[in-house]
Amino acid sequence: MSISSEHKPLGKQVTGSLHMLSPIVELNVGGEMYTTTLSTLKKHPGSKLAEMFTGQPKLRTDSEGRFFIDRPGTYFKYILEYLRSNQVPTQCIQDVYKEALFYDIEPLIKQLEDSPQIFGELVARRQFLARVPNYSENIELMIRIARAEAVASRQSSVIVCVVRTEEDAARCQDALNSLDMDKKSVVKFGPWKAVPSISDLLDCIQMDVEAKGYKISFQPYVAEKGFRFKSHDFFYKFLFTWW
Repeated sequence: MSISSEHKPLGKQVTGSLHMLSPIVELNVGGEMYTTTLSTLKKHPGSKLAEMFTGQPKLRTDSEGRFFIDRPGTYFKYILEYLRSNQVPTQCIQDVYKEALFYDIEPLIKQLEDSPQIFGELVARRQFLARVPNYSENIELMIRIARAEAVASRQSSVIVCVVRTEEDAARCQDALNSLDMDKKSVVKFGPWKAVPSISDLLDCIQMDVEAKGYKISFQPYVAEKGFRFKSHDFFYKFLFTWW
């Protein structure tokens, strides 16, 4: 039994050639609707976006026949504006950068990487954090400790030791041993060889934990015993607020 043209199936996959496709293309990008030209989408031949509309694409259409791309539609308008007029976006830079990477639009990627926001993140901050041993692993460890201590509490805390040099690490060892004997978990960051200070690293920790959706703050940790120096020089208490 044949299916009439009035009852075409939803999510039809497009497998034919696009040579006969209309120069005007309708898109559904994550629920946001766009109308553009085929030449605009193929402006950068080496990009993933151009490949989507070249040869025999593996694209699906929505119930209205628009080509569907399963990406955040909000930021596609900035991608489209760049393709149309070479205008580099000045809003939502981080999110547009992610989309430019996905669509592999090399000229836009390079221009965004020259923006202060992306340059500062990629060249300055990430390069610094790459020199802090086990930084990402320590962030995850902090979160696990905080979640484990959150039962029936509004806040839970994590003690963090931050040492910039090998000498600082040696000075803190007795204090770390004392905290361990008291069965207090401590997450140790450092040492590192880079210009940023302990204060800079503390800001990075807060920024990256908050980026995961947690509400946190930190303050110097004042120990009761086992410290032969000012504990607040290297030890801090991060507070996770749950409600």
